[in-house]
This record gives sequence, C-alpha cells and structure tokens, in this order.
Amino acid sequence: MTVSEFTFLAIGLVLGVASGAALIEVIRARPPARREVRLTVSQDAIPRRRATTLADDAFVAVGPEPARGGPADRRGLEGPASLGAPDRRTNVLAVGHSAAAMTNDPKRAPGRVVGMPISAGADPMLGALQAGGRDTARPSATATAGAGGSSATAVTTGRNTSPAAVGLLDPPADASPVAAPARSGPCADERRLADERCELATRAQAQAAAAADALRRAQRAYDTHTAASTAAAGAAHPRAVRSLKEGAQRAFRAASRAASSPEAIEAAARRWLQEINRINREAAAASLTAGREGDAAASVGATLERQDREANASRIGAEMADAACLAARTAVAECDERTTAGPAVARATPPPPIEPVLSDDRGDEALGIALEGGSVPRIFRLLRGDPGAMETLVAALGGGDPEEQRRWKLALAGLLDAILADAIEQAFLRFPHDHPFWGPYTQQQNRDIIRALASLGHRFDGLGGWVDERLPSQRELSLALGYAGLDPMRMRQWPGEQQTAELFRDVEVAADEYLASVAGDLTLAEMVEMLGRRADSLVELWNHWGRLRPLLLEEA
Repeated sequence: MTVSEFTFLAIGLVLGVASGAALIEVIRARPPARREVRLTVSQDAIPRRRATTLADDAFVAVGPEPARGGPADRRGLEGPASLGAPDRRTNVLAVGHSAAAMTNDPKRAPGRVVGMPISAGADPMLGALQAGGRDTARPSATATAGAGGSSATAVTTGRNTSPAAVGLLDPPADASPVAAPARSGPCADERRLADERCELATRAQAQAAAAADALRRAQRAYDTHTAASTAAAGAAHPRAVRSLKEGAQRAFRAASRAASSPEAIEAAARRWLQEINRINREAAAASLTAGREGDAAASVGATLERQDREANASRIGAEMADAACLAARTAVAECDERTTAGPAVARATPPPPIEPVLSDDRGDEALGIALEGGSVPRIFRLLRGDPGAMETLVAALGGGDPEEQRRWKLALAGLLDAILADAIEQAFLRFPHDHPFWGPYTQQQNRDIIRALASLGHRFDGLGGWVDERLPSQRELSLALGYAGLDPMRMRQWPGEQQTAELFRDVEVAADEYLASVAGDLTLAEMVEMLGRRADSLVELWNHWGRLRPLLLEEA
C-alpha cells in the first residue's frame, strides 16, 4: 500500500466519523412526535347561561317564569297547568299550606291569597307643614323659592290648601322633628313661608361657616407644614452645612494656635470633632424633617382645592338663602302694612304711601323729604335720643303688658345702636363750624379727613373721644389731610396733645342724615343691606317690620 492510498483512507475515515456524529446530533435534536386531539367548537354550540336563581335550569331555551304565589303569577286566573308541563318556578310556599299551618288559623282556607298591607311611609316634616296649611282656608298663590339648590312650592286651589314639602338642608343627627307652629290671620301664609325660608337660611349659614372654618384650618396646616419644610430644607442644605463646618474648622485653628501644650491641642481637636458630629446629626434630622413636613404639606394641599370649592358653594348657597329669607320677610312686612293700613284708610284719607325709588338720588324718598322739609319722623327723634318718642313707640307696640314693652324696648335699642355704629363707621358726623381745626373745611371734607384717620388706625368712639385712646400725631394728621385731598400747608397751627384728645368733643353723629341717604324709604331690604351682619341680631324686629315701619315714619 502506497502512501497516497493510506492518506486517502485516513481522510475518508475522518470524514465518515464527523458526518456520523453530525447525523446523530441532528436526530437527537428532533422533538418527539406529540399526540394531539383537535376540537372545533361552533357558535352557540353550548346554550348561554342567563341570570337565574338556584331553582331554575340555567341552560333551558325558555327563560324563568314568575314565582309561585308572586304578584306576576297568573296560575290561579288562567287555570291549573297541565300535568306534563315542566314547572320551572321558584318554590315559594303557598299561603293555604304555609300560613295556615304556621298560624293555626282555621279561617284561612287552603289556596286563599291574603294581601299584605304595605305603607308608603310618612314624612314628619311634610306632615307638620300640611298640618299648618290646614289651619287656614285662605287660598294662596303658587310660591316658589330656591336657595342653595333647594326649592319650596305651595299650590292651592279653592279651599284646599296643600303646600308641598320645602327642601331643607341636612338637619343635625340628633335633631327630632318638631311640628311647626300654627299660623293664623291674614298674613299666615306669608309668615309660614318666611319661617321656612329663614330656617333654611340659618342652616345654610351654619354650613357655610363650618366649611369656611374647615378651609381656614386646612390652609393654616398647609402653611405650617410648608414653613417647617422650608426651614428644615434650608438647615439641611449642603451650603449651610459646609458653612457651619468651616466655622468649626476656624475655631479649631484659632484654639490650636493659642494652645500652649499638646493636651490643649488635643482638647481643641475633641471639641472640633464633637461640633462636626453635632452638625452632621442636625443636618440628617433636618433632612428627615423636611421630607416629612413636605409630605404632610402635599397631603393637606391635595384637599385644599376641594375644600375651597365646597366653601364657595356653601357661601353662595347661604347668600341665596339669605336673599330668599329677606324676600319672604319683605312680603310679610308688606302684608302687615296693608293689613294695618286698612282701618286707617277707612277712617281718614292720608297721603298715598311713597314707594321706593331705585335711583342714586334718594332725596325724593320718605326720610329724604322729611330731612329737607324740616319735619321730624319718629326714627329721627329716636336717633337723637328723645325719650318721649321711645316711650310712645314702646307703648304702641307692647300695649299694656310690661314684659312686652321691655322686650320691644331692648329690640329697638339694638336697632338704634346698629344704625349709630354704621353711621360712625361711614364717618357721617356733624362738625362745629367755629372749631379751629374743623372750621376751615366743609362737612364733606371733614368726613374725608375722618375716613383717612380711620385708615391710619385712629377712629371716633361715638362718645367724644378716640377708640382705645389712640391719638394721632401731627404727622398722621398731616397725612390724613393729604389723603383727603387737602393741602396741609393751610393749617397754620396744629393742635397739641390736649387739643387732639378733645377734637371730637363737640362732634355729633349725623345718623338721621346717614339713614336718609342710605335707607330713605326705611324698607326691610334697605335696612338689611345697610346694616349688613349687624342685622343678624335683629330678627325679631324684621319679623314685625310691616307693623313697625309706619310707626317709625310717623311724624310728631
């Protein structure tokens, strides 16, 4: 065998071994054949399952039928079902077998259906309102009032009075329904409607105050957390920490230079190390505090927008409820005036009543005419402190009952105090013409000076002095003159401390002029708008304003 033949056989052997090994690996890599079963399901091959009870077959073609003995069961009317028909009704015990067996009542024959009484329920508030509406047979017109999303409608025809339920806000959880007081008389319907609307307004104001208080608390908590987070973040800032450490390093260097022994240098080093540790601890604590306070602020801030919307909605609802209450009280006052003016018209023929004029010039209203003509209505005499006017008015309102007279006197005193306080707040004062400080200026200029002084914190107390004895200085008097549009250089001699304390000694409150300019016809709407929140404590007067207003406008 030659060398070339041997080489050829060796190459063939090597190639054969390699090919065999590759073939074996390919065969081993093939996955084994799996046994598969293919299933094809067509649509609706299985009946769809419907909502049903456990007594029904879920896969029947016909749906469940009415329950035995139920309201929709017509088996007794249509006759008995066939014997072969399937019964897919819910197994409800029949009255003849169950009720008679359980109650042992022989009067209940088998198969007899006994009706069960169902009550529609009764609303206590609606019952109270209907009971109050039946107290009078006077027909009333349809009245609709809306406040804060609630409405009240009363529709009557003929002699049947049927007021609808009045929408009220959610009452307190512990409140029990109380029957409304019965109203009678020619203005009973108006008074009942005013009571309902004002009760709604009271509850709306309480809810608005609670919502506003909750918003203030949340805003205060948010501001507190934000301030604490900002302060802690500033304390943990790397620049602040670096500044503190540099200060500690400077202190160490100064102590080491001044040290006279190795022990003193070691003590300075220990102090430096303690200071560095303290700075690091405080920085870490401040960082944790900043994160914690920031999370708390974010948590509170997430509710601020919602609480702000709720507070605004409650405030708007309260304002609408107040407007509805005021309109209802105005209707009561007008009804009372018509009722009390009826007999007077029959006995005499006084001048026709003056209606309010909605214009900027109020000189043609009742009090404006009286002020310009020199007449003195009773309200002017009351504001000027006439005791006789008060006694006659209290006697006319309270009759011969001392307790009623005392109650009316207190209520009227509250009204006069509110008008005087409002006039002082609006700087309606009368100044002496021969005064060295007030004399050179007109009444209007002096009032402008008073408003300027009030803006600086110096106010008239209504008794000839300054509130809290806060006297203005010469500089503040000069500023007040400038704010009023006057030249301070015209003042030749400024008052001293004693003269400043007595600036209001001869000044009077022009409450009559203020009342004539703001509430010239003395209507309920004008009075409530003029007094603002001071009117909230005079509810008793507003409820009888129709009776009181003619007496206040009566001249001597």
